Formats: sequence, structure tokens, C-alpha cells
Amino acid sequence: MNIIKVTQDVSNQENFNDWLDLALQVWPDCPIADLTEIIQSSHQAGFLIRNENRQVIALMNLSLRYDYVPEATQSPVGYVEGIYVKAEYQKQGVGAALIQYAEQWACEQGCIELALDALLDNPASHEFYAKVGFREVERVVFFIKSIVAGNRAASSEETQSGAEV
Repeated sequence: MNIIKVTQDVSNQENFNDWLDLALQVWPDCPIADLTEIIQSSHQAGFLIRNENRQVIALMNLSLRYDYVPEATQSPVGYVEGIYVKAEYQKQGVGAALIQYAEQWACEQGCIELALDALLDNPASHEFYAKVGFREVERVVFFIKSIVAGNRAASSEETQSGAEV
């Protein structure tokens, strides 16, 4: 298994293209510019994983988070922003090897902790992360509301008519 740091150098164009293709399969709604920013950032890194036959088998995106990370004791925190192993390569130690690599990367950046998040409806990833040494620290549900001018007037009327918050 070969873990390759992805850049946009001409000499690394094939790896960049393969990483981008896989990333877009995993996160189809993510704008290409956002993915490209990972490669260009000084506090983020993208990695492409190839097997001994040079086939793409996985990807991993890491970052240094300086903002709030639940239960972190120091900033920055090494953060696994994304990790994906193709189905045919899962349960063969690839994911565990990537987490070990992420730990090493975070240590090299001066971090003492590695964190990540997973969607609530992804119990397979919860199980994997627990198996490789992570502990769950928080569950959260995010909410959003459109606040265009027409909706603000309706919300204000509801509040004035006694609706409880």
C-alpha cells in the first residue's frame, strides 16, 4: 500500500486527478473548488492510497483544526476530515493503516490528539472508529432556517402572538 500526499504539481497530476475523481464519488455535492482548496491549504492535506498494482483503493483528507473540537485539550487538533476505502478493500486493514498514518501526521504537526466526526446514521463507521481507538464524545443534530425577508415577518408575528420558543 502506497500513501501519496496529493499536490497539483505537474509531476503529481495523475494522483491529483485520481484523488479528485474519488473524492467526487464520495462527496458528489462538494464543489471542486472546495476540494482543490484542501490541496492548496497549509493546514490541510489530501492523500491518495494505491495498492501494489497502482490501483486507487482509498483516500484520506487531514487538517489542523484551530476552532472548537469537543473535549480536545490543546489546539490545533489533528482532524480526519474524510476517509474512504473502496468496498472491495475494506476489512483488510487499510482503514486502520490510514488512521495510524493520520496519527503520525498529526504528531509531526505538533498535535497531541486526533479527532474526527461521523454522521449519526453511519454505525459502521462508528464501530470502525471505536475499534481503532477513538471514543465517542458528543452527538449533535444541526438545524438551519431560511431567513429571507418574507420569513422574518412571519416569524416576528408568531413570536408576538405568544408562540413559545
